[in-house]
Amino acid sequence: MGDRIHQVVDILVAALIGGSTTWLWAFALPPGLALTLGSIFAAMWYFSRNPWGSARGEEYNAWIDDLYDRYLP
Repeated sequence: MGDRIHQVVDILVAALIGGSTTWLWAFALPPGLALTLGSIFAAMWYFSRNPWGSARGEEYNAWIDDLYDRYLP
């Protein structure tokens, strides 16, 4: 059950990342391109769980999982 909650939180975080980046990029770019960039950033978070593109991705993922375990049931 905990893994499902973690996955739901990952989806919510991806939605926040996608929505906020789309909104920010929409000030400078056409709406379609802003939406594309927002979708790319959201997918990067959700599918890789390595949001910074670093070689230390496993360390970031472990930190995120520990944070989820601390605050989620």
